[in-house]
Amino acid sequence: MTAAPDGLPPLAALETARLDWQSDASGEAAPHSAAFDDVYFSRHDGRAETGHVFLAGNRLPERFAAWQERRPFVVGETGFGTGLNMLCAWACFDAQAPADARLHLVSTEKFPLAREELARALSAWPDLAPRAAALVAQWPEPVAGVHRLWLDERVTLDLHFGDAAERLALLEGRVDAWFLDGFAPAKNPEMWRPELFEAMAAHSRPGATFATFTCAGVVKRGLAAAGFSWRKVPGFGRKREMLAGDIATPPRDERRARTPWFTPPAARPPRHVAVIGAGIAGASAAAALARRGVSVTLIDRFDRASLGETHLQGALYVKLAVDTNPQSRTYLAGLLHSRRWLEWLDPEQALWRPSGVLQLALSEKEQARQARFLANHPLPESVVRGLDAEAAGAAAGIEVPGPALDYPCAAWVRPLALCASLAATPGVTLRLGEVTALDGGADGWCLTLADGERLEADQVVVAGASEAGRFAQTAALPLQPVRGQVSQLRLPEGAPPLGRVVCAGGYVPPAADGVLNFGATFAPGETDPTERAADHAANLAELERGLPAFVAALRDAGADLTPERLTGRVGVRAASPDKSPYAGPVPDATAWREDYALLTKDATRVPEVPGRHHQGLWISAAHGSRGLASAPLCAELLASRICDEPLPLEQPLADHLHPGRRIIRELIRGK
Repeated sequence: MTAAPDGLPPLAALETARLDWQSDASGEAAPHSAAFDDVYFSRHDGRAETGHVFLAGNRLPERFAAWQERRPFVVGETGFGTGLNMLCAWACFDAQAPADARLHLVSTEKFPLAREELARALSAWPDLAPRAAALVAQWPEPVAGVHRLWLDERVTLDLHFGDAAERLALLEGRVDAWFLDGFAPAKNPEMWRPELFEAMAAHSRPGATFATFTCAGVVKRGLAAAGFSWRKVPGFGRKREMLAGDIATPPRDERRARTPWFTPPAARPPRHVAVIGAGIAGASAAAALARRGVSVTLIDRFDRASLGETHLQGALYVKLAVDTNPQSRTYLAGLLHSRRWLEWLDPEQALWRPSGVLQLALSEKEQARQARFLANHPLPESVVRGLDAEAAGAAAGIEVPGPALDYPCAAWVRPLALCASLAATPGVTLRLGEVTALDGGADGWCLTLADGERLEADQVVVAGASEAGRFAQTAALPLQPVRGQVSQLRLPEGAPPLGRVVCAGGYVPPAADGVLNFGATFAPGETDPTERAADHAANLAELERGLPAFVAALRDAGADLTPERLTGRVGVRAASPDKSPYAGPVPDATAWREDYALLTKDATRVPEVPGRHHQGLWISAAHGSRGLASAPLCAELLASRICDEPLPLEQPLADHLHPGRRIIRELIRGK
């Protein structure tokens, strides 16, 4: 399987590291790579070597102590290995940096360790145990892509799984200090190639430093050709010399030559942001910004914490395309992201349950589609696997009428309680009201409320679902309202339990608090909030089509499945024409149509004009029915853009989510 034209790798499981445990000079067993015939570190002096080569080589203790920027200090690394370098950088940061400083770690790894091997390797350093535990607890599945981990309130780690040069070429972000690590050039020449040094240079801030343990000629030549200045300095232990240096003027990022419209606006980290909409998109964005020290006013027409027991459950799930496309990549990244995020946010599982999700194939056509999907995407079975009807029934705890895709890492969530919890994040102020107009100026934004009150903010995030397009600045973004109704049934004693969320035409999660949720209807263009008995009947019919044995067992237990006796909840979601969310800066649509009018005549004539945006105005919308998989990742994407940090997605996927993509598409199609 080869990379796609956008440079992204295939969606597939990565080969994990093959380790031998060999005794080092101290007599202790140390991790040794069977593939590269090299050690990850020496238990005797591995940590001292990290301190000398990477921390001192980049002058990190002094730089951390002097750090005053509102953005985080960013460390980049070319071989994560056991994570020892990153944990040592974190410990140094905690010891030296001011209390309000933040650290962002970015590291690549082509052969990630298994979780158990990682824990064993890091057990060599007892004083790092709390940090190692935070890393191991969030250790991601071996899937190529970006995996964001929250090591603590001040420290974020982005693991870029895949080839180092390829991953850094896809990075959207800039680095202050590089750890040029990895197995020795003689052992691993594939990593130490010109493309790696070029990608490092392209993603460096002016004055960014580097340090590496090697003085190999291929490294010196590669660094110099990419624009780095290097010097030999004393090495560690038996290594007489090592390299350190910097890059004064990084090269221009040429990736924007084909898509100048996606050039991000200049970052201006704000002190106060207003977020419009307190659903999952807005609440997660508010919490993400507040964790970065930004004061947030979250504005909505009602307080979800005041609704009491709604018993509403949502499914954290995705449905991926048979052939890999940017949408599938984004949603898979979102699924994995949301699962880690929920575990970090709510380890007690008061707001969610790791139930897994079954996607049933009820027709021969759907069975063939699922088979083609599995053939095209050899992902880890911990992410998705195919099950025959018998195995799917065993997972669900009830007989099912056909095979299924099983997503063991998926879950169900209490969405309203989750939003209320996010709105209570320190630094977030929930304000009840309806925003009717936005007015931007040189100093920020003024928001007009329905009662005539006006609020001011440095920047604004619009996250109001189907109402996100109501403002003059967002009106050009096509949004379709979609009404959906979920049915709820109070279960009688003896009702059968479900072991998985089960999806077919609708979804049904395992019951919570004695209430079964199932549905939901899908009515594009409708906004009526009134509950309908006809929709309950439709939900019942879909439930029985997907799980006839389950419905029969409910009836045998005495459940009243009369549509008029069911209760439910109605929501109005929003969808984009291409069914991907909008997440990014709001384009100035009039300016884009003027600047890129040539595309209508010839799509190859790309004007060298960066996209103009409404400065300080952002949007997270069109999440549809999969918002639990997309909104938290989009929240991190926005917060990272706003606060001048590396993004949690590859550049092509961030571009895929850009709100201006529809404007460009329409111009190219001559509209």
